[in-house]
Amino acid sequence: MKGRISLLGLTIVALLLTVCLGASAQRRTDPLTNDEINQLRDTAVEPELRMKLYVEFARARLVALEQMRADPKKAHERGFETHRMLEDFLAIYDELDDNLENFEKRRDDLRKALQFVIAGDTEFQAKLRALKDAAAAKPDEVREYEVLLSDVIETVDSGADDHRKLLAEQIEFYKKKKKTPKS
Repeated sequence: MKGRISLLGLTIVALLLTVCLGASAQRRTDPLTNDEINQLRDTAVEPELRMKLYVEFARARLVALEQMRADPKKAHERGFETHRMLEDFLAIYDELDDNLENFEKRRDDLRKALQFVIAGDTEFQAKLRALKDAAAAKPDEVREYEVLLSDVIETVDSGADDHRKLLAEQIEFYKKKKKTPKS
């Protein structure tokens, strides 16, 4: 009886360790550095500055991705690193969208901020398509990130459309607001 209890106890402990280790392995770190987080904190209520920062941070991730892919020393881990870096880019891009949505709900003037975002969208689309074209030449490597790359391209394309529509809405709203006499 005692042997069964200790065997059962060991089995439960082993199972718990496996679950805990698996959960911690799946947990991703924040793609932003502490310095970037502090910069964002300083611009919490300034849409133009905050969006500029998000575009810069997303751009930096794509530049780092391009540099890593050009480094012959990284050839053996290129697929894995590309996947990881695309995840980081996507997390930052999603955060940019979430912030724009919050500013829009507050009825902030986003016209200048959206100009930076739309310019960033155009740049990101070109870089991501170039990555997709380059990946076609390396089928073994691309298997590690092709689905994610397609998702990222789709997200940026959709975001770009949404950002352009929002800018048009903002321009129209502020045009009408300017024409309306104040009471």
